[in-house]
Amino acid sequence: MKALESSILEIGVRARAASRELAKLSSAKKSEILQAMASGLVAETDALLRANAQDVARAEGLNKAAIDRLRLTPERIAGMAKGIRQVADLKDPVGEILREWTQPSGIQITKIRTPIGVIGIIYESRPNVTSDAAVLCLKTGNAVILRGGSEAISSNLAIASALQTGGAKAGLPEHSVQLVPTTDREAVRILAQMDEFLDVIIPRGGHSLIENVVSHARMPVIKHYHGVCHVYVDKRANLDMALDIALNAKCQRPGVCNAMETLLVHREIAPAFLARVAPAFQKYPVEMRADPEAFQLLADLGYEPLGPADETSWRTEYLDLILSVRVVGSLEEAVAHMETYGSHHSDAIVTEDADVAAQFLREVDSATVYWNASTRFTDGGEFGFGAEIGISTDKLHARGPMGLEELTSYKYLIRGTGQVR
Repeated sequence: MKALESSILEIGVRARAASRELAKLSSAKKSEILQAMASGLVAETDALLRANAQDVARAEGLNKAAIDRLRLTPERIAGMAKGIRQVADLKDPVGEILREWTQPSGIQITKIRTPIGVIGIIYESRPNVTSDAAVLCLKTGNAVILRGGSEAISSNLAIASALQTGGAKAGLPEHSVQLVPTTDREAVRILAQMDEFLDVIIPRGGHSLIENVVSHARMPVIKHYHGVCHVYVDKRANLDMALDIALNAKCQRPGVCNAMETLLVHREIAPAFLARVAPAFQKYPVEMRADPEAFQLLADLGYEPLGPADETSWRTEYLDLILSVRVVGSLEEAVAHMETYGSHHSDAIVTEDADVAAQFLREVDSATVYWNASTRFTDGGEFGFGAEIGISTDKLHARGPMGLEELTSYKYLIRGTGQVR
């Protein structure tokens, strides 16, 4: 164990040194490095696919959704490279002036954005996170220490190596992107207690991973908790629109955190809407777990087998073609359900009533709240951030899709002419 701790501490020492060099880079230089990283990733496509094949071959115990999150294809690698180039073209927030003012004493105060320093990111399954996290941290002048899940260790190592090697050709400081090369779970505890070198740690994954990080962390934690996302179909909804949104939110990619897990339907339109949505869901097929009222309506329509929903169902992030369905009598009941069982990630209303929509947008306390749009838009790319570190469900420092601004801090620059207090 001492050897493991020593090796991870050395990673921290190197990251701190790299962060000081990264902070010196101009915006133009960082963009040049990012373009080189994208090229380096594409150049190593065959090596990445071979490494990923090893991970997929070991993934016998994972469900289809988890394997989908794990799998790399040439198209996904090209998409990762495209995301890097998009980040390269984004405005660099570092150095941005947030506020300027002069005090009665005559001192001039300027508040500017700065890099955070060294960021630790602990994540599971999805190897594209390795690329997204590395490039967003680089763009904001931060060194990053990555610790991916054991199921993607070969893919993650290959991606991190391709990024560092590609970026080095354009001047990326050594050890700016480091991946912990072990699957030993003790590495998570060591990282979380390494406050001398890590300025913030970001866990994204299952509840147990996040709780483990939070329980050990000696530095601030930005949490990416699970996504129990809702779509509420109001009594004044356009049912064709509601059908499209529900299908997209649940079925377009069910294994991701912004997919709908619970469908709430107003009682007045429940028979008509369920008659539309049930056959559409059945084609995928989606297994519906319904409350007694919805269960009866669906059974009368001939859609079985259906599982009964219970307290566990409402709190479950299925990440699969499984959906909880509930009939509610009012907007207030829908909001109360979300506040009781949701994870404050992404929640949507479908309605033509602007007043009802305004009340929903005001009262639902989630990171992203939608009116007549799918929850699947909760994504850094869809928000125009290029890539993302994750979807923060915290309320302090960062909330929702975490792009470049969320990876910065700030400091005050004070200019005087000899003032003393």
